[in-house]
Amino acid sequence: MERKEISKSVLKRLPGYLAYLKTLSNETNAYISATALANALGMGEVQVRKDLAMVSDGGRPKIGYLRESLIDDIEQFLGYDNTNDAVLIGAGKLGLALLGYSGFDDYGLNILAAFDAAPAVTVTDSGKPVLTMDKLESFCKSNKVRMGIITVPAVHAQSVCDQLIASGIKAIWNFAPTHLDVPSHILVQNENMATSLAVLSMHLQAQMKEKK
Repeated sequence: MERKEISKSVLKRLPGYLAYLKTLSNETNAYISATALANALGMGEVQVRKDLAMVSDGGRPKIGYLRESLIDDIEQFLGYDNTNDAVLIGAGKLGLALLGYSGFDDYGLNILAAFDAAPAVTVTDSGKPVLTMDKLESFCKSNKVRMGIITVPAVHAQSVCDQLIASGIKAIWNFAPTHLDVPSHILVQNENMATSLAVLSMHLQAQMKEKK
């Protein structure tokens, strides 16, 4: 189907649909409706129906979507069928953990190499090279890399971000707990663990108050 413009909120929900669809056994019904998907995920049926219509035209009234085809449609829309090469900056404990995570392959992400100001290793256990920062720009440009992952301390994140942009990076996945100033054409996706922890803590506090 023709690719449509889609909001960030929809993009954030699609991986959840995909993950659930993949958990279903091959022995279950080959078809799934938007209603069934919404009920399983505790979401609104209208919202799910609209989201699925954005990425697939395979829905049939009173029948639903062929599950395997819907999985393919979502993966193609998200680009999971086309590997996105990336570089990672900051080969500390978090960076090395991400480098060693094989599950990124399922989402079309391929981290080619890591870079660090003072690498403790030159090759990870997973076979990924760890290079010095002075090689970043030439590596990105020669390999046509457009995505960067930042796992350095917050104090160094902005300077690393600037180096990535100078190296031709267009999208940044930021794990550093700080705001990054970037030009309007650069996309930054923040993974703020402190924010996530705060949300979880507030939820737990509310639950404990209700029990009193």
